[in-house]
Amino acid sequence: QDQLVESGGGLVHVGESLRLSCKTSGFSLANYGVGWFRQAAGEAREKIGCISANGGGPDESANGRFTISRDNAKMTVDLQMNKVTPEDTAVYYCWRGGDYDQWGQGTQVTVSS
Repeated sequence: QDQLVESGGGLVHVGESLRLSCKTSGFSLANYGVGWFRQAAGEAREKIGCISANGGGPDESANGRFTISRDNAKMTVDLQMNKVTPEDTAVYYCWRGGDYDQWGQGTQVTVSS
């Protein structure tokens, strides 16, 4: 059974850093594109960034503060969040592509000012 399990969420303060991790199992991570999305309360889910199966190094998000990386040997996909703001408060989801989308259960990140 394919599984993605996020961890590392919690309460942080403005300007701090936080690292989320997604542990995968049940499939060969190296064969899939992966990424991170987030959903704030009352908002649609939005993409932070993705790395293709044959992607090179870490993928930096459009906002320039977040970086996604993958370790195929450890079966993990990480999201490094720097200089967080209250607008980063959301549930963060790990995603895997392929024949169908696979999602984790999400982890809550709350940024306090």
